[in-house]
Amino acid sequence: MRQSGFPFRLSYAQKLSLIAAIPLVIAVAAIAALVAYEARAATEREIKTLEEQLLQAKMAELRNYVTQARNGFAHIYGRAAPDDAQAKDQVSQVLSAMIYGQDGFFFVYDYDGNNLVSPRQTEFINRNWEGLTDINGTPVVDEFIRLARQGAGWHSFMWEKPSTGEEAMMVAYVVGLQDWQWAVGTGIFIDDVLATVASARAEVEARTRRAFLYIGAIVLMALLMVFVSGMVLNIRERRLADAKLKGLTQRVFDAQEEERGRVARELHDGISQILVGVRYALDNARRRLMRGDGDAAAAPLEKGLDNLSSAITEVRRISRDLRPGVLDDLGLGPALKTLTDDFSERTGIETGFSTVVFRNRLDQDSKIALYRIAQEALTNIERHSGATSVSIDLRGHKKGATMRIADNGRGLPQDKRGAGLGLRNMQERIEQLDGSLRILSSRGPRSGTVIEIDLPLSHLLPPEEEVPPKQKSVNT
Repeated sequence: MRQSGFPFRLSYAQKLSLIAAIPLVIAVAAIAALVAYEARAATEREIKTLEEQLLQAKMAELRNYVTQARNGFAHIYGRAAPDDAQAKDQVSQVLSAMIYGQDGFFFVYDYDGNNLVSPRQTEFINRNWEGLTDINGTPVVDEFIRLARQGAGWHSFMWEKPSTGEEAMMVAYVVGLQDWQWAVGTGIFIDDVLATVASARAEVEARTRRAFLYIGAIVLMALLMVFVSGMVLNIRERRLADAKLKGLTQRVFDAQEEERGRVARELHDGISQILVGVRYALDNARRRLMRGDGDAAAAPLEKGLDNLSSAITEVRRISRDLRPGVLDDLGLGPALKTLTDDFSERTGIETGFSTVVFRNRLDQDSKIALYRIAQEALTNIERHSGATSVSIDLRGHKKGATMRIADNGRGLPQDKRGAGLGLRNMQERIEQLDGSLRILSSRGPRSGTVIEIDLPLSHLLPPEEEVPPKQKSVNT
């Protein structure tokens, strides 16, 4: 008998796991190489961004110091002549007194390179420092003078730190007093910034190394999970599908029971009572006819006919609430207009409806959702708000469509928004269409409630062909 090359046969799930594992290993190797490259680039970008942010903060602080200094001697410099020695002495004294922190001070050089003010390093005063450079050969005083002649500017160089006596990187901001040919400025040491950047670089590199270790561990775990998941995939998917089907079936049953309950309440509270009145009137008329009092039987018969007409009207209303024919025949606008008119006539609440002709048409799901939301909102207003006027506004815009329902009732407490079944139904309907529902309300005698519903542009259909003006309507 011919033997197979494998000591055992692989099951379908094991084959699937093996096929999934090979691309995974290849992909992880490619990802690791890409991460190694991108990590270095990202580290440098992150460090550079951090350094720039820290330097910008230091420079803003430095500019503020110079601005304060100029404000301190502006009243002297502004009135002084170019050769006013007394004014120059006063300004020098002001700047000499402006020291801050452990190392902050102002310096002044004339355009010939002579130091006039240096309160923390007094050995520099009254000496010419033209051509001075730092330990890296960067010009210092000459650059101060050049920037001052241009008006103002920034300069970075190495300088002795007064508090420690050691060389450190300094950033200076220099402005020029052109009438006196002075270069006035101050500097701030950024060795703390450089130390922070170096620490951040070390931390980022450490995170990168940890990331590689994590990647290796994740790969091992992923391989194990692939094999395990292949074994349980079919069972899990089958159970999940069964659970979803069961949940969907239950929601359908719940929706049916809720609608049946609503219709039952409508029949009991409306038609049932009216028909009881009809029966009572007919029974009354029958008794009078049996007594031979035909004339007296006319009144209860007339009342019974009126009640029967009311029952027919109520049946039509319930049928229209279940599925308004005008919504399918004429569109959302006329359906909402009919709804508000019936509501106003039934409740006595002043109700207004306004809309504009949509260039784009709403899809069928959106029409039904907006109609049901308006229907639910009017029901809540009638039962709970105590309002005397209601307005509904429907219009389209470049982002979609918006319906706004406002009343002047008692308002809705913050803690009860979304608590009622009606509000939850409205919220669920609009979420199914990827829209949003907002409730704006405050407590008060007539603060009122505003419900705003927004539908995205994806639920507006392309415009219909143009029709003559006489045929246009509020069909949305």
